[in-house]
Amino acid sequence: MSEETAETVTDQEFWDARYGERGQVWSGEANTVLVREAAKLAPGRALDLGCGEGADAIWLAREGWTVTAVDVSAVALGRAAEHAAAAGVAGRVDWQRHDLGAGFPEGSWDLVSAQFLYSQAGTPREAILRRAAAAVAPGGVLLIEGHAGFPSWEHSHAAHEGKAATRFPTPDEVVADLRLPEGEWEVLLSEEHERVQQRPDGTPGTRVDNTVELRRLPV
Repeated sequence: MSEETAETVTDQEFWDARYGERGQVWSGEANTVLVREAAKLAPGRALDLGCGEGADAIWLAREGWTVTAVDVSAVALGRAAEHAAAAGVAGRVDWQRHDLGAGFPEGSWDLVSAQFLYSQAGTPREAILRRAAAAVAPGGVLLIEGHAGFPSWEHSHAAHEGKAATRFPTPDEVVADLRLPEGEWEVLLSEEHERVQQRPDGTPGTRVDNTVELRRLPV
């Protein structure tokens, strides 16, 4: 990909191309932190932002949640819908295509999940997460999972490419960036944790991620 193309490609073009390269991009397993934290909640309405091939949304639907699952890639959404049908939960998931930098699904939810939500087109992640917080119903939960930095086997090449480096905020910075009204939210989790991730060569490596979980206080 040329530098000019890399600078002008949209998120939809990038992700449609990536999903189109292979029949499966992700593991097919729901994110561990989502499973752990959602299992503590009574099933209700959930919004899954950046749902990809649908593993999180399908897990939530199996647990009794009614899910709105959003992604920018039509290729990913088509694949996710097929997986949901195979899992017998097609009727519990509403798949919607949105460029979250330009629009956002309407409604409010008991759980809003943003698992590793990043943009290739420079869309401000902070603005999207503020919209996510606004979509949480009173008494509901916002769960944000992100990377604390590059994995142990990789580093940023942004400097010599002349591009802005990827920002990896700390958990406390994620909370601050949300600009939440004082007295209306409770911080349940704000922490970093290390996990094992497979390297490109198939050997195990380590990566540090962070988790932010907040509850909007009931009215």
